[in-house]
Amino acid sequence: MQGVEKEDILHLEGRLGELVIGNRIPRDYFVTKGTGQSDLTVHAGSYHLALKAAGVEMCNIMTYSSILPGIATEIPRPQRLVHGSVMESIFSVCTVNKGERATAGIIYGWLYDKKTRAKYGGLVCELYGDHSVKEIERRLHASIEELYTNGYSEEFRLKDRRIITESFVPTKKFGTALAALCFVNYHYPILRVSLNAG
Repeated sequence: MQGVEKEDILHLEGRLGELVIGNRIPRDYFVTKGTGQSDLTVHAGSYHLALKAAGVEMCNIMTYSSILPGIATEIPRPQRLVHGSVMESIFSVCTVNKGERATAGIIYGWLYDKKTRAKYGGLVCELYGDHSVKEIERRLHASIEELYTNGYSEEFRLKDRRIITESFVPTKKFGTALAALCFVNYHYPILRVSLNAG
């Protein structure tokens, strides 16, 4: 606010009270994938062009580990993403040299409570390498099965699996293939609200 010092704002906030929020929970996401190749470099070359093909090159990419919250919902890719915004995501990225095959893949599935049938959350696995799509898919199924049987299989059923893959052989010096789940908004649990009197 113009004409208001930082110390005044902090003093005002302290007088009004306090809002305590929990860890934010990713909510809506879209699925995307792409390839890129370059004779110059990887990060500002083939990787950036793969992001462009996926429609997220204007964003700053941050990556998660492989857990989906129960509220996560797939939506169509937004028509507009703000240039320079932070895009938090689950990514599989494969970069290879000319003539090699770059394959990136993601598998995810949903856990349902065996007793209540309520949706609990999701598991995600990412794999990449100089492999065929068929081989990546085989390995993805094996990976998610391993996650499921080591911690979830007693209480939950794993259903509704989906695989996203991207694969190509670059004709330029560097090639990158990627597949991703990209989050666009979040739920913020409010743990405590305290208002000061006066």
